[in-house]
This record gives sequence, structure tokens and C-alpha cells, in this order.
Amino acid sequence: MAAPAPARAARGRGCAGSLLGGRREKSPPERKVYMDYNATTPLEPEVIRVMTEAMQEAWGNPSSPYPAGRKAKDVIASSREALARMLGGKPQDIIFTSGGTESNNLVIHSAVKHFQETQGPKGEQQSPGERARPHIVTCTVEHDSIRLPLEHLVEEQVAEVTFVPVSKVSGQAEADAVLAAVRPTTCLVTIMLANNETGVVMPVSEISRRVRALSQQRAASGLPRVLLHTDAAQALGKRRVDVEDLGVDFLTIVGHKFYGPRIGALYVRGLGKLTPLYPMLFGGGQERNFRPGTENTPMIAGLGKAAELVTENCEAYEAHMRDVRDYLEERLQAEFGRKRVRLNSCFPGAERLPNTCNFSIHGPQLQGYLVLAQCRMLLASVGASCHSDQGDRPSPVLLSCGVPFDMARNALRLSVGRSTTRADVDLAVQDLKQAVARLEGQA
Repeated sequence: MAAPAPARAARGRGCAGSLLGGRREKSPPERKVYMDYNATTPLEPEVIRVMTEAMQEAWGNPSSPYPAGRKAKDVIASSREALARMLGGKPQDIIFTSGGTESNNLVIHSAVKHFQETQGPKGEQQSPGERARPHIVTCTVEHDSIRLPLEHLVEEQVAEVTFVPVSKVSGQAEADAVLAAVRPTTCLVTIMLANNETGVVMPVSEISRRVRALSQQRAASGLPRVLLHTDAAQALGKRRVDVEDLGVDFLTIVGHKFYGPRIGALYVRGLGKLTPLYPMLFGGGQERNFRPGTENTPMIAGLGKAAELVTENCEAYEAHMRDVRDYLEERLQAEFGRKRVRLNSCFPGAERLPNTCNFSIHGPQLQGYLVLAQCRMLLASVGASCHSDQGDRPSPVLLSCGVPFDMARNALRLSVGRSTTRADVDLAVQDLKQAVARLEGQA
């Protein structure tokens, strides 16, 4: 069945128009084509509906015994079950958070805290300088909500971190490189499930399998268990995600990437029993004390409905987005020529998300941000939205993946969604063609 289409995103304001018969007629509003779904997605109508119902009917405090409170508690429980079904996990292993940044920071905080408590000094008290520091392995193309907290830990001399380079052949953090970075003090390996700029899917299942086997060998020597985390923000809603297949201990969920509200959740395998979690906040005891604070019932309701839609329609969403994305790449090469367009997200043998097209058009005046500034219909980005202030500096992610400097500087990331059509693609490519012509002085 066809994927349900949210209302068409953003249409521009009309200009004043011409004067006819003594009165000014308004021109029709210029159509906008949104292709930045990796940055954020609109709310599905069904998500808006359940959030509105929760505001009206489940407004009570979920910890209260009267009907409005019990209704809120039921809504939260139902949403927790919906998220678990989407992931192939258990409801009791889901913790609601404010979003992906909090979830990622919570994982890093917990891994460091667990290492400190289980590998701390035995017998005579050691000074902080003598105590072994926890070590974390990640890769060079992670989101800032992983990279920055890790860099902060290094600056504060709380932990040591290895940033494993991704392969310039596959665009992936490869299992051999990750395993080679593991040390006796390694407590966490965190590798994103899919990159937000290239769409490349990382071999998380293979990494998890091999790290788990290594942890079993380490146990005999009293070395700490290596916990496994993946940030699945970009993958959810675009491909099937199953925590059993992935074999991870932690998985980050971000609602606004799959047509839900701007909150998130964290999957923790065997929460508090098999896998440790240490709260960063302390308060009223909500979320079993792991994430206290009165629950945001309407947002949680919306997140649950968004997860339910993914569970029911993921294959249809994926097939539609892949068809439109492939058509987009065909049109780009047809209009600009195969020799002039570089598809930065195509790596031999590496899977990528079905909706993501990162490309560059060769030309000295065609830096990505300049091309977008000339576009009149297309709404897109040059890369991660959190790096939108970088101007003409090329994406570190693309450079890490081996994209040449001049091509990385010209890169654009177009990411299509559930409602994007081939007609949208035609409009966007024509807009790009005209933008390029203006920049090159041909218009």
C-alpha cells in the first residue's frame, strides 16, 4: 500500500503581483519542494491526532490515581509497547528521554560511571591520577551528540577515546578497525547505525558479534565488559531495525526523524539487570528512577503512534523512498552529465539508506551553500543541520570518507520522504539547473 502522505511542506509567500483593472492581483504562492527529511520530518496527521487526544483526555499526572492520571499512565505504557514492537525488543527496556542528544549522553555517562564503579581501586585508596581511565571506541563520522561529549571527557581527563577512521572504500567503520582499537580499559563501543550525511549503513551487527566474543574472552582476565551502543536516529522509519539482529546493549531513538514529535527514547537490553544505566538527573522517580521528571504524555503518545506507523508500513516507506531517490540520481546525471555529477554517498558493497542522496556538481563557483542560496523552490542542506553555519568549509564527514576537497565543498544532501514524488524531483532538478546557470553567468 502507498505510504500515507503528510501535508505538503512549506510553500513560499506570493509576491504582490501585477495591477489589472485598477486592482492588484496576487500571484500564486511559489511552490517549495522539501528535501531535507534527514534534518527533520513533519508530523503525520495520525500522530497529531493522538497527541491532541492526549492533551484533552490524558492531561493528568501519570503518577496520580484518579481517571485522568490513570489514562495518562495507560497512554505511556501503550507507547512503550509500540516502540518495543518497532525494535523487536521488550517494553521494560525502553526509557523515554527528551531526544537523541540526551539518550546518547546518557549512554556515555553510564558506561564511564560503570567502569569507575566496577574497575575502581581495590584495597588501598588510589589517587585520581593513578586510577585507570575508561576508554571508548567510536568513529570519525558520528553525530555531534556523540563526538562532543566524548571530546569533553578527553579534555577533562575523565576518559580516553579512539576515533576510528571510516574506510575510504566503503564509507563504513569496519569491524576489523573497531576491534583493533579495543584496549584492556575499553568500556564502550558506540557506532551509528546509518550516517546522516552519506546514508551509509554501518556493519553494527558484525561489530557487535565480534565485540561480544571478545568480551567473553576478557572476562576470564577480569577485564571490563565492553558495552555496545548504536545511534539509530537516521535508520528508524527508513529500514527495519531489530535489536536482536543488531546485538547492541543500547540503541538511541529520535522521534522527529520518523514523523513523530521532538522527543526520544533509549533502548537498554535487560535494563538495570543485564545492562547498567546510571541516571544523570535526580527527582521524582519516574521512568524507574533512570530518567525522572513528570512524563510529557502528549509527546510520548505521538512517539508511540509514529512507531506504530513504522511497524505497519516500513517496507512501503522504504520502497517508495528508494524509487524516488534513484529517480533523483538519474535526473541529476541526465541534466548535468555523469562526468560532472559526483554521487558522494555511493560506495561499492556498502548499503545505504533508501532516501539519501549526497552529491556534488563540479565547478569552481558551485559550493553547496551558494547553489542552495540560488534555488527558488528547493529546500535542502549541504549536510548535517547542526553544521549549517560552516559556510564553504567542506563536511568533515565527506572528507573522512575520501571525497576530494573540491567535491566535498560543493556537496549537497537531498533526502526524500514518504510524500516526495517524481514530480517533486523534476521541479528540484530544474531549480538546481537554473541555480547553477545563474552562478555560472549563463542565465
